[in-house]
Amino acid sequence: MVRRIVPRRLSHDEEATLVEHLTELRQRLLICLIALVPAFGVAYAFHDRLIKRLMDLLPEGTPLVTLGVTEPFTTSLKVSFYAALAIMLPLVLWQIWAFFAPAVGAETQRILGIFVVFATTLFAAGITFCYAIVLPRALDFLINYDSELYLEQIRASYFLSFVTLTLFAFGLAFQMPIFILALVRLGALSSTRLRKNRRIGYVAMLSFAILLPTVDPVSLALEVVPLFVLFELSIWLAVWMERRWERAAAEAEAAEFL
Repeated sequence: MVRRIVPRRLSHDEEATLVEHLTELRQRLLICLIALVPAFGVAYAFHDRLIKRLMDLLPEGTPLVTLGVTEPFTTSLKVSFYAALAIMLPLVLWQIWAFFAPAVGAETQRILGIFVVFATTLFAAGITFCYAIVLPRALDFLINYDSELYLEQIRASYFLSFVTLTLFAFGLAFQMPIFILALVRLGALSSTRLRKNRRIGYVAMLSFAILLPTVDPVSLALEVVPLFVLFELSIWLAVWMERRWERAAAEAEAAEFL
């Protein structure tokens, strides 16, 4: 049974038909879906602690209210689901790596394996940065804005959905260096083109920050700065990786003549 579910990773020189590739893809998707069940179970078991940690982001003395009989239950399911997705990220990235790894050589496979760890670290860094820096300031600004005009009662389902989506979006936003390096490796981008079009890149980062769930100027400023830093990091990582790839190609060429 395990052999049917867990696909065998092809070697670099091994050929496979389209049907075999599709079968492998289906099996890897099935692994991710099956893993979602225990991840959700773990997240749901601790959903009260997760919700309390998210409530800590609110300004002191701000109450949460529910407006329906089923709202507490459905809200706990939503929070648990997003937490399960976060828990599963390393597995999903590993399955993506395992599916595409046979298309490249052993050295590149090793680098891609490191990228899986790097991507997981960036995701955790994005969530931590958002939780510790962005959301406390953003929520303080948004909730206290014109507070003398309104009676502040925050609906629990809206608040928790907003916070979890923002955290998840920040974790994904911090994957940008991986995405850019993938485009460089595929030849769609180069470090030279990235350096020449820095201004366009900065505008793209600003546009991406605007699309994130938070909408106030305070959080926007806090979002843009790390995205700019990550974009610059992506450029210099692309320079370093291109040199490595060129050196590896030259060594492989030299080895053929020996």
